Amino acid sequence: MSSNVGLTTPRGSGTSGYVQRNLSHLRPRDAAAPYPKDFDSMKIRQRQPDKEILEHDRKREVEVKVFELRDRLEEEEVDEEEIEEQTSALRKKLLAENNPEKASAKGLKPHQVHELAKAKIDESEKLRKALGISESYEEGSHWRRQEERLREANLERGKEESAK
Repeated sequence: MSSNVGLTTPRGSGTSGYVQRNLSHLRPRDAAAPYPKDFDSMKIRQRQPDKEILEHDRKREVEVKVFELRDRLEEEEVDEEEIEEQTSALRKKLLAENNPEKASAKGLKPHQVHELAKAKIDESEKLRKALGISESYEEGSHWRRQEERLREANLERGKEESAK
């Protein structure tokens, strides 16, 4: 028994008297601001896909199709040399026609994060070109220019008033 915690005696209580801390107790959070004050850190950043992972997935899809052909040919009891010839021909054909630039988010699953990111970047780029937005465009730059014009106009008015 320590620090007056728990039962004075476990006798008759139906317990061992062992005291555990309450794991379901929620501790109060820090009183920090919920949003950062630095607005530059809040800019939307597009997550870049890993090119090596995209290439690996593309090659893996090809190898799955090659393996399915090999499995089917082995079940049909085709000669091993003929199997090797057909699978290598299919592999060459699929690698040649498999274009990594054709990324559409419609056929992708949620766990294909890098493919989804690539498709999103392509979609955003297509939209940017369609709307005629320059690559150097920075979000909020219009308001910044407008504020600069207002400051310049106020400075000119201040100069005119001080000249009078």
